[in-house]
Formats: sequence, C-alpha cells, structure tokens
Amino acid sequence: MVFGARVWKTGIAVALALYISAWLNFTPPVIAAVAAIFAMQPSIYRSWRYFLEQLQTNILGAALALLAGMFFSNNVIAIGIVCIIVIILSLRMRMEETIGLTLVTVVAVMEASGEWEFALNRLLLSLIGIGCAFVVNIFFFPPKPKEQFAAQIQTIFSKMSLLLRTVISNEMKETVFREEKESLRSGLKSLSEKYRLMEEEIKKLKGKGNGFSRIRELVVYKQKLLAMYKGLEVIEAVDEHYFQAARTEAIDDYFDQHMEKLIKFHEHVLLKFDDKLKEDSTEGMEMEAENDRFMTVLIERYTQQPQGLLRLSVVAAAMYDYGHQVARLDKLVEYDHRGESEEREPLELLLKGIRLK
Repeated sequence: MVFGARVWKTGIAVALALYISAWLNFTPPVIAAVAAIFAMQPSIYRSWRYFLEQLQTNILGAALALLAGMFFSNNVIAIGIVCIIVIILSLRMRMEETIGLTLVTVVAVMEASGEWEFALNRLLLSLIGIGCAFVVNIFFFPPKPKEQFAAQIQTIFSKMSLLLRTVISNEMKETVFREEKESLRSGLKSLSEKYRLMEEEIKKLKGKGNGFSRIRELVVYKQKLLAMYKGLEVIEAVDEHYFQAARTEAIDDYFDQHMEKLIKFHEHVLLKFDDKLKEDSTEGMEMEAENDRFMTVLIERYTQQPQGLLRLSVVAAAMYDYGHQVARLDKLVEYDHRGESEEREPLELLLKGIRLK
C-alpha cells in the first residue's frame, strides 16, 4: 500500500477539525471529524465543488431535520422518512456525492428534537469539518494532476513496453504475464482518473483565460492515454488470437519485428514530448508508411490464402491501430511544440475521432 499525500492530509484535516471544535466548545466534535474525512477530495476543483454542494445540501438537510424534529421529535420512523426525502432531493439536485455526509447532519440535527440551538451546533460542526478538509487540501501538498499524470504514464509505459516486447515471443511466464497485464489494466484505469482530474482543473478553474495552448496540451495528454489503451488492446489480441493461429517462424519474426518498431516509435514520441530527443521530422512519416506496408502484406496474404490467417488478421489490425494512434500522437506533439496560432485548424482536424474508454 502506498501512503500518499491524501492520507496525510486526511489526518491533518481531522486533527484540525477536532481542535477547532474543541476551541469553539462545539460538541460532539466527532461530527466535524467525520465531515473532514468525507470532504477530502483528489483535486482542488473537486474540493471547491464539494464544499459548495455540501453547503447547499447540509443547510437543506438541517432545515428539513429541524422542521421534522419540531413535530416528531427524534422518532426513528420520522428520521428514516427525512433521510429518504433528503436523498431524493440530493439526487434531483445532482449532488449524489454529498448524500453520505448530509445524512449524518440530518440524524445529528433530529437528535436535538427540534431545538434550533442544538441543530445549529450540529450543522456548524459539519461545516467546520468540510472547511478544514478544503483548506488543508489547498495549502498542504495541493493536488497536481498534471504532474501526477506525467509521472504515472512513464511507469505504465514501461510495463506496457515490457509486455509488448515479449508477448509475441511468449518469453514471459504465464502467471507473471497475467499479473503484469492486470497491473497494466488497473494502472490505465488510474491514469484515466488522473486525466479527468486534470481536464476538470484546466476547464473549470482556468475558464476561458486558459488559452489555446493549454487546451492543445490537454489534447496531447488525451491522445497519450488513448495510445496506451491501444497498446493494451494489442496485448489482449495477441493473447486471445495469435497463439491459436497457424503460424510459421517467419511470421513470428515478422510480427515481432514490427512490434519492436511500434514500441520504439512510441517511446521516441514520448521522449519528443519531453523535449529529450533530437528533432527528426521524417520518423513519423516513415513509421506510418511502415505500418501501412505491414497491414497491406497481411491483407494480401489473407486474400491469397484466407485459411489460418483470420486470427492473425485480428492481431495485425490491433497492431495497425496502435501504430496509427501513436502516429497521431506524434503529429499532435509536433503541433504542440510549435505552438503557433495558425496550427489551430490542422490540430482540430486531428482531434476528430479521439475518444477515451
């Protein structure tokens, strides 16, 4: 288990919420602690959004609970009914994430049996916890989705590169291969979440003033992620179809050599984005041509002798698509490095078809 910044920040927020509650003589302080735990979010934008949503739903929930408490005291059936109403209203307001903590506030307020001083005390305890989590998240190790995405993609690419380079030759032990493939899949899922956090921060917090360059950079990151998913599709296609097909040693070598070219090209494109590689404007075009030749040869062989090549054509199509997406990434990286306003139109043409899983 990795103890990241969020673990430490949650502990700090809980301690701060308990300290402030004790300092203000609000009881029980455990409500503030629970609110701080719920309110810790993975990005600054989500912290701000969660704070605003919790403010709305908690005030609404506390008002309903106070009103119900005046008529029904702390009757258990009444508490259950109010909880149902609050859940329905939160869903209607599209604030599903706030339901848990809002219900804590509702139960705590109804416990006061309609006494508004106690109800206000419980509501303020919840708001103290939410506020502490928000402040801690901003000032203590603030989340940096962009830096986290960049660091994580290098780690995941190393895993994918190893799998792609050994999948055709079948050198890796079966148990190790399964574990590494599952690790790659879970890593890509985590990377997708990092991208969404980064996209939210750029689009929501920066607004229209972020500039075209920031959007262009965001598109490059999105294509990076898509290319990684295409690499995983190649691994799954080989695992599912390649070894069940009729093959010769020459075919194994042909596929293995093209796979090595693809992964090397992908590696070069990532290095080019980080500005660590000498400029070579011909590599992308040469690789696209090589990828086209690879697919053309397979199509010709399939046309001449379709028997036994159907499964191989599935693998070849996955490899071709992977190479195509890496080539698209290469073009986007070049446009991003140029950073010229006149590149807007060709860039927008490249954006067509980019979709995440």
